[in-house]
Amino acid sequence: MLAVEIPYWGQSLIRVLAGALAVLVPAGTIVYLFLFKMMSFMQSRLGPMEAGPYGSLQLAAEVGKWMQKEDITPAKADRRVFRAAPLIVLVSTFVLVAVVPFGPDAYFTQFDAGVFYMLAVSSISTLGILLAGWSSANKYSLLGGLRAAGQLIAYELPMVLSVLGVVIQAGTMNLQAIVFKQNTDSIFGWDGIGYPYILTQFVGFLIFMIAVQAELTQAPFDMPVAESELVSGYMTEYSGFRFLIFFIAEFATAGVFALIASVLFLGGWGVPFAWFDWTTIDSVDDWMNVAGPLLMLAKMTVLAGIIMWVRFTYPRFREDQLQRFAWKVLIPLSLANIMVTAVCKVVW
Repeated sequence: MLAVEIPYWGQSLIRVLAGALAVLVPAGTIVYLFLFKMMSFMQSRLGPMEAGPYGSLQLAAEVGKWMQKEDITPAKADRRVFRAAPLIVLVSTFVLVAVVPFGPDAYFTQFDAGVFYMLAVSSISTLGILLAGWSSANKYSLLGGLRAAGQLIAYELPMVLSVLGVVIQAGTMNLQAIVFKQNTDSIFGWDGIGYPYILTQFVGFLIFMIAVQAELTQAPFDMPVAESELVSGYMTEYSGFRFLIFFIAEFATAGVFALIASVLFLGGWGVPFAWFDWTTIDSVDDWMNVAGPLLMLAKMTVLAGIIMWVRFTYPRFREDQLQRFAWKVLIPLSLANIMVTAVCKVVW
């Protein structure tokens, strides 16, 4: 009833604000909890402590600092492309979160081919990175952009293939339906925890998380921004607000991919429907529209913590090792996972 009373422009404004929160809140959470604090504790130090209680306002201070810095465009750069590239990367994150369900009625869009849309949109950021490296008129940036393009193309394949196991098992590409299936199905007749697909698709989950690590160009897959070789790769010539956009997009995308992984493998916003005698999406109580996003945030934090832990722990791959790992290890494993899942689906 409330949605009917709100005019269309008001609903659109609410969606835009909710989308901004769904992107920026996970990004801020990841930066403060993991980049500022967890990495500091792993290195036996406190991290930033001056801005706010326990450094809680350090992120705001960093954003304010970068917004005040001069926005410099190299003289020989392609100005339009150079300035548009960070926006392309950031916009790809916003259109990616549009397909993520946060509750029974808390979603932006509901596509029957939501998984297909997610996989297609996630590759847009590759174009922005490649354009940033090419337009900078800098050899370091160009090498970083080319490395990023080659890496992201290589790891897009295992990501797509790892998700196919979930699609086969659920029998749908609708993300809301995948959440529903995980929380209504049972394990050999027992429905105490539903049927989270991480139990049967653990190999697919590992491949997906590794591919996400590479998509984010996080260590050990950080060859495109290797500071010791390429300064900062495709971001070398960026300063001020545009560098800040790349920074926000990196951690926002980590949060969104963690949200997607929680939907595909951890039951998403739902809890086992048997706990409350729910049988359909329509029978789910309205309070799940509030509890659902909180559950998603908790699962996102755990998965993002794994991503950041790997980043702070493992050394960088060489370029040949990086490509060999994708083509000779992850892709054959993901194909084997698809084959086993398909056979089990037919037999059982």
